Amino acid sequence: MLHIGCHLSSAKGYLAMGKDAVNIKADTFAFFTRNPRGGKAKDIDPNDVQAFLEFASKHKFAKLVAHAPYTMNICAAKENIRAFAHDILLDDLKRMEATPGNYYNFHPGSHVGQGSQQGIEMIATELNRVLQPNQTTTVLLETMAGKGSEIGRSFEEIKSIIDQVELQDKLGVCLDTCHVWDGGYDIVHNLDGVLTEFDNIIGLNRLKAIHLNDSLNPCGSHKDRHACISEGCIGLEALTRVINHPQLQELPFILETPNDLDGYAREIALLRKNSCTSY
Repeated sequence: MLHIGCHLSSAKGYLAMGKDAVNIKADTFAFFTRNPRGGKAKDIDPNDVQAFLEFASKHKFAKLVAHAPYTMNICAAKENIRAFAHDILLDDLKRMEATPGNYYNFHPGSHVGQGSQQGIEMIATELNRVLQPNQTTTVLLETMAGKGSEIGRSFEEIKSIIDQVELQDKLGVCLDTCHVWDGGYDIVHNLDGVLTEFDNIIGLNRLKAIHLNDSLNPCGSHKDRHACISEGCIGLEALTRVINHPQLQELPFILETPNDLDGYAREIALLRKNSCTSY
C-alpha cells in the first residue's frame, strides 16, 4: 500500500493531526516539532499522545516523519547559533520518544563560509553528542538542493557525515525529490541511475523516507522552490515512477507542496489513483 501524507499543523496536538490525516486519506504525516522558526516547544500532553497512539494503531499508520525547525543550524559559524541548535536538537530527540520508533528529519545545515568539510565535521560532532544508544527515533539527514552554503547537496556529502558518526544505526536519509532535482540529479529521465548512485555511495538501506515534491525550477538550478504535484518541472509521470519504484514503494511519502488540507487531499487522491497498490 502507498504510505502517503503531508505536513500537518501540530497546534491542536497529536490526535488532531491523526484525525486530519485520516480525513484526507493519509496514513502518515509530518509535523514541525516546534515553530518552524525555532523557539520553545509546546508541552506534550501524555493523554493526547496515548489517544493518538491508539488511533494510529487502529488506522495502521506508517512511521511519522517529524521535522526540525528551519533555524536549527548545527554547523553555523557563530557559537551562539550552534548552542541554540544543540538545545533544540537535544530537546526534540527527548520529545520524540513520546511517540517511539518514528523519524526525525532535519536539514544538515549551512556552513556560512567555513567550507563544506568544516561544516560536515561540525554536523557529525554534534550528532555524536546527542545520539543515544537507547533511543528509538531514527534521525534522518535530508538531501538538499545546494543553494547558498547548504551541506547535503550531494550524496557524497551525506555519506561523509554518516561516516563520522559513531551510532550509525540511529541515522537514515530522507530524499526530497525537489531538492535532488534542483541539486542536479535527473530523476525524470534517469531515476534508476540516480537510485543506483545513491545505493553505491550511501546505501539504499539508509533511505527511510521521501519528501514528494514537484519543482518550479529546471534540473541543477540549486534553488529549492517546491511546486504542487504535476505543476512543476518534474511532473506527475516522473513522480508516479517514484512512488511505484520497487525500491521505494514501501517508504513513507510526505508531501510538502504549497497547499492547504483540501489541496493535499486532492494530491493524495491523485497519487493513490496512480499508485500500483490500492488504499
